[in-house]
Amino acid sequence: MIFDAARAAAGRLFSPEFRAVFLKTLGITLLALVASWFGLYKLFDALALPWIDALLPGFPAWAGWLGLIAAIFAGVGLALGLALLIAPVTALVAGLFLDDIAEVVERTDYPADPPGRALPIVPAIVMTLKFLGVVIVANILALFLLLVPGINIGAFFLINGYLLGREFFEFAAMRFRPEAEAKALRRKYAGTVFMAGLVIAAFLAVPLLNLLTPLFAAAMMVHLHKAVSARELSPARPERVAARAG
Repeated sequence: MIFDAARAAAGRLFSPEFRAVFLKTLGITLLALVASWFGLYKLFDALALPWIDALLPGFPAWAGWLGLIAAIFAGVGLALGLALLIAPVTALVAGLFLDDIAEVVERTDYPADPPGRALPIVPAIVMTLKFLGVVIVANILALFLLLVPGINIGAFFLINGYLLGREFFEFAAMRFRPEAEAKALRRKYAGTVFMAGLVIAAFLAVPLLNLLTPLFAAAMMVHLHKAVSARELSPARPERVAARAG
C-alpha cells in the first residue's frame, strides 16, 4: 500500500496534469530560497564581521590569508543554513498549493470518486502555519542530534518521518472528513502513516529532488488515504456480514 502510493505519486510528478502546479511550486520555492540566501548573507555581515574586526584589529591589513579561511567557513555555514531552510521553505510553499496538488491527483487518478473539498481559508492558514512550525522544530531537533554520533542520521529520518507523515496524511484526510475524524484515522493507522512519512523523509534527504517534496508528499498521501479509506469500508460492510451469516 505504501509503495504503491509512493510509486503513483512519483509517476505523476512530471506528468502534463501536474505541470502548472509543478512550475508554480518549484518557482516560488527557488525564489524563497534565493531570498533566504541573501537574508543569511546580510545577517552574517551584520553580526559576524563586527566581531571579527573587534577581535582582530587591523585584520584585513595583516592576515589576508586568514580572511580567505574565514570566507570559506562563512560560505560553508551559509550553505548549511540554506540546506536547513529547505524543509521549512518547502513546507510554507506546500501550504499554498496542497489543495491544487490533491485536486489534480483526485481528478486524474480517481475520476469516479467524489472530489475532496478544499479547506476554508482560515483553517488552511492555520494548518500551513502549524505545518511550518512543526517542520522548523523537527529540523532544529535533528540539527542538535547531528552532534550525537550514532543517532544523527536516524534522528533526521525518525523526526521528519513522523511529523511529515502525520501532517500530510491529515491534510489529505481532511479534504473528505472532519478534522477530528481525520486525526482518529491517522492514529488508527499510525504505523502505516509513519512508514509513509519515512519515504517522504528519504525523498527530502535527496539534494535538488527535495525541492519537489510538497508535490510528492501531498500526492502520495492522497493515494494512501484512498487506500486506507477503501480498507476501512471493505471488511465492515453490513451487507457482507449478513451474507456471511446467511
